Amino acid sequence: MEFRIERSALTDAVAWAARVLPTRSPVPVLGGLLLEAADGRLSISGLDYEASARIEVAAETVRAGKVLVMGRRLLDVCKVLPEKVVECAVEGSRFSLASDGARFGLSVLPFDDYPSLPSLPEVLGAVDAEEFAAAVAHVTVAAGRDDTLPTLTGIRLALDGDTMTLAATDRYRFAVRTLSWKPGRDGVSADVVVSARRLTEIARSFGRGGMVSLALDGGSAGFEQAGTRTTVRLLDGRLPRHDKLFAMTGAVTAETDRAPLVEAVKRVAVVAEGGSPLQLAFSEGSVLLQAGYEDDVASQRLPAVLEGAADLTVAFNPAYLMDALGSFDAPVIRFELMGPGQRAMVTGRPAAGDAPPDGGRPAHQHLLMSAKPLV
Repeated sequence: MEFRIERSALTDAVAWAARVLPTRSPVPVLGGLLLEAADGRLSISGLDYEASARIEVAAETVRAGKVLVMGRRLLDVCKVLPEKVVECAVEGSRFSLASDGARFGLSVLPFDDYPSLPSLPEVLGAVDAEEFAAAVAHVTVAAGRDDTLPTLTGIRLALDGDTMTLAATDRYRFAVRTLSWKPGRDGVSADVVVSARRLTEIARSFGRGGMVSLALDGGSAGFEQAGTRTTVRLLDGRLPRHDKLFAMTGAVTAETDRAPLVEAVKRVAVVAEGGSPLQLAFSEGSVLLQAGYEDDVASQRLPAVLEGAADLTVAFNPAYLMDALGSFDAPVIRFELMGPGQRAMVTGRPAAGDAPPDGGRPAHQHLLMSAKPLV
């Protein structure tokens, strides 16, 4: 095996495939990347028991072949190579890389114990890469972090006609985002749970534009775009449905500008130690943010519009509130409040194209449970 490739192209491809490599594994070969060169193309692939990744780039093939080398060591080498053409070859039991006088030799791993790369499931349709990545970012903040409850560490990916729904919850908050996608045939439907961490990595790896093919079967999800292909194992179980939970009948509504609110929450939360709540006291024309106990206190007042009540005070975990606010980019934040210690819905002010075609709820919603305000 022998090929030549630009250093930047090789580094980017190795870094993309190395994302899925396990940090620790009882099977050493799973730390390897498989490089295959033929017909002017170089493919690089890696996998563990949860995910796989494969990328194909142009390379001058001198002699076709394949080699398995430790992926993270290969990435470290690629990062320090001179920014020139890299000449790569298998020489006996070593894989050599040479560029502008610099030369490295890496040990070759055996193919015997290396599993086959899983095939891509059935392609069901395509979604805009940039919009999908943004939607994943909107909901992943609400996903659980407790590995003893694996289903709650995932994102629900549901397909119904030309609508895709992403949702995540850790039982204390619940984020939902809907978006349009292009099914490949009529009657496409699915409801699966994908690791939030894996799906976030995959979404971030997409290019800034273009369409991404979405593939699903009973055990895995796959994504393919412009020479890249990745699969991830589905999580068992189902996330709870949000339909009834998101019904906010009779809620009091309040609106305030997002950017000043974010800065005020950061400022006031400095004294909110030990997860103590941050209080929002809404009244006519303003909202007063307060946090702290005894002598260590902070407050800030901002303009706000309240409808449905003369005044209302609620409180939130400051970190959860910041996660929710940070997932929006709308200029105005809208709260729908059921009362102290009850559900609170956070959305951006509805804008053209932000609401579903039926004129219902906004596409991006984040539900929080409010705490009881400080006495």
